[in-house]
Parts: sequence; C-alpha cells; structure tokens
Amino acid sequence: MSAKLIDGKAAAAALRGRIAIEVSRFRESIGRAPGLAVVLIGEHPPSNAYVRSKVKATREAGMESFEHRLPESIEQGELLALIDELNADPAVDGILVQLPLPPHIDERVIITRLSPDKDVDGFHPENAGRLAIGLHGFVPCTPLGCLMLLQQERGDLTGLDAIVVGRSNIVGKPMAQLLLQANCTVTIAHSRTRDLPAAVRRCDIVVAAVGRPELIRGDWLKPGSTVIDVGQERVELPDGSRKLLGDVAFDEAIEVAGAITPVPGGVGPMTIACLIRNTFVSAARRERFVYERSL
Repeated sequence: MSAKLIDGKAAAAALRGRIAIEVSRFRESIGRAPGLAVVLIGEHPPSNAYVRSKVKATREAGMESFEHRLPESIEQGELLALIDELNADPAVDGILVQLPLPPHIDERVIITRLSPDKDVDGFHPENAGRLAIGLHGFVPCTPLGCLMLLQQERGDLTGLDAIVVGRSNIVGKPMAQLLLQANCTVTIAHSRTRDLPAAVRRCDIVVAAVGRPELIRGDWLKPGSTVIDVGQERVELPDGSRKLLGDVAFDEAIEVAGAITPVPGGVGPMTIACLIRNTFVSAARRERFVYERSL
C-alpha cells in the first residue's frame, strides 16, 4: 500500500484564493486594505526566508505589508516601543514578531506586549487561554493549518484517536486543543514518553511536531492512519549534500499510512496561508466586516 499525499501547496493556494476574494470585497467596502506588520531582528537566514515568503503572500492577497527590519543589537525597550506604536496604528491589523529573538530579549515579554486583537500568530497568553476554554481568539497558524488539512482529508474527526508528538506552546499544545474541540480522543506525547511506538501505533491521526528528524518510523504507525508531519530540519547526508527532513521517516511511513503530508510541500504552505487568513479575520473584526465563514 502506498499512502495518499496530502497536498499542502494546493490546499494553501485554495485558501489564499478565497482570502483574496474577501480582501477585494473588504477594500471596496472599507476603503483600505488589511495590513500586516512583520518585525524581523538580525540576519538569521531561515527567519529571513520565512519573512520573504510571508511578505510575498500578504501582497499577493491584496493586503498591505509593513516590514520592520531591526539590528540584532536592538535593546528590548526599543522593541517594546515599536510594538506599542504598531498596537496603536489603525492601518495595522496584525503584528508578527519573527522568532527566534536574540538572547538578550525576553520572548515572553515581547509576546505579552502585543495586543491580543492583533496577535495573528496566536501566541499571546490571552489567545492561548481563549483556545483552551473554547472561546474565539487567534489560533497559532501551524496547528490551524494542520487541522484544516486533517478535515479536508478525513472530514468529521469525531471519535478518532489522535496523538500529538511534541508539547511546544507554538504547535503541540494548541494542536491538542484543536483536536479536542474536533471531538478526537487525544494523547500528547513527547521524546520522554515511555513506549512511544506503542502510543503512536494505536492512533488514527498522528501529528508529528517534536523537532527530531525521522524519529517516527513506519512500523510505529497504525495501517491506514493519517500522518501530519510538522518537522522541518535540514540535515547533512553522507555525501555532503543537505536535505530537508520531517519528524517522520517518510519512505517507511508511505507504505503504512493511509495519507501523509510530504516535507516540504505539506504543512509549511498552510502555515503561511493561515497567517494571511488570521490577518484578514483581524481586519474584519475590527471593521465589523462580514466575511465567508469558510475561511
């Protein structure tokens, strides 16, 4: 058996297309475009690449993009002052501070300073709390994209056994909350879980977000299960070349799973599309603009 590939690129393109239609309606009705402010500190190459992709997607959707590229030496107080300005700027609907931050800046202080209503990454404690108790708020983009892919592939998730391997605040914990809200029976596992293969093997849905390349082997999977691989680690191969790998041993898993996301081309495109989606939703809420709920 060979698993079906879950095409994150196609799903993301479809979502961005729906957003672009709503943005056009928004601009005609409100007289301005939704705006996303991106704050990038330093010259971290992966962060630079992510920001370029996010800015490109924002503009392609018809939105405004406000870039703030700052030196790595910036003081925490200066960064907080910029965030205060963006919180107060009526043209800015969403604020994204690209992580990781330099060691001398406290990530928790910065995230907490964001207005929860403009926290389109969904990292603010208020948004995390709203997700935990089932209230509307911004959901982190990667888990939201994973849920969309799962629902597109399997429809109603009610009653399915799901495991999230990884317990980060950015992916693992919010992913588990979303699966609970979708009526799954959810296990949160991690690198220290006893008998992790057995925990994975009993589940219909596997979301791998632990950050360890090819940790999850093919023989760990329940035949026919749906696998969402969040991992993206660039590793050096014996011949000296480098390859992007996920947390799942793809060549093994594709022979067991029913459906699986590739790396790249799976979760990554959906993360960016959901950022654009959250930015538009923020603008719509602020302007009381009615949009299609299929976003």
